[in-house]
Amino acid sequence: MFHIEDYDYDLPEELVAQAPASERDASRLLVLERSRKSLSDHHFFDLPRLLRSGDILVVNNTRVVPARLHGYKDSGGRTELIVLEHSDGDSPRSNTRWCLLKASKRPKRGTRLLFDNNAEGVVKDLAEDGLVQVAFEASLSIDSLLEEKGFMPLPPYIKREKDDQRSMMDRERYQTVFSKKSGAVAAPTAGLHFTPRLMVELSRSGIAVVELTLHVGHGTFKPVRVKDIRNHSLGEEEYIISRQAAGAISNAKKEGRRVIAVGTTVVRTLETLAREGRIACGRGRTNLLITPGFEFKVIDGMITNFHLPRSSLLFLVSAFAGLKFIRTAYRWAVAKSYRFYSYGDAMLIL
Repeated sequence: MFHIEDYDYDLPEELVAQAPASERDASRLLVLERSRKSLSDHHFFDLPRLLRSGDILVVNNTRVVPARLHGYKDSGGRTELIVLEHSDGDSPRSNTRWCLLKASKRPKRGTRLLFDNNAEGVVKDLAEDGLVQVAFEASLSIDSLLEEKGFMPLPPYIKREKDDQRSMMDRERYQTVFSKKSGAVAAPTAGLHFTPRLMVELSRSGIAVVELTLHVGHGTFKPVRVKDIRNHSLGEEEYIISRQAAGAISNAKKEGRRVIAVGTTVVRTLETLAREGRIACGRGRTNLLITPGFEFKVIDGMITNFHLPRSSLLFLVSAFAGLKFIRTAYRWAVAKSYRFYSYGDAMLIL
């Protein structure tokens, strides 16, 4: 269960969702009951009747920054840049930021980058895995520039040409309805299925929703290059949890009510806090890697999308539901043509 090849599976290319469902909560929902090892097909709008009164849903309110910029090197080669560091209002940053660069040839220090929005930048430093430090030169701050001119940093399996008209749709649909605190470079995709209407129905059913923040970083989706998954390293990500949210979650646990995490980011945040002894409010950082054998102390269930083969997110759901059961569920989902990955369908694991 710790070998990377255990987390491979075959997926027809046509099942990789290139756009979201017409309505957020119209996505399909595969329910996995761990105690009975049973599977059942539903839609996301069925969620209120699939949960119990008294359950508490914990969601991630991070907001994705439109952090992707198109441009070219002064030598002429095309580039694509994703800015990885962002201001959150409480901690303003300079216009020198670490970025993920895609280019035909790796630039050198001092290379000038020209962007389609009339901004410019200079490569100041280089690191591994395509990371470069860029000093941006523009009349606006880089944060303002991205909000005005940037594109959503969609994962590479969602295909978009530079002038794709769906890019405007992505600015809305690649954000959750909870998104408030800017800082993520990828969406907490389990939350993409919620709608204001569904939130009302959940409340009427006695199901509370509380928010925390974990700014999703590019390390979450870093390819796993080790044979033993326990040796994989995740980059650190910042989390913030309010006194009210921490209290609500702690009270639910004391009272024996179920805590359902909406997404792997919430799972990692809550279980990081539990390892520190209690669900306490505040700000911190986590690089928690969850693999089979992990002892979950907080969550009683989770909502999550279908994840890429050989990914750390697949390790996490396998740790919670069991690798064999997850493999069975994924075969079921492929056979029934569920839509996979960020814009795809979801699972409820109880």
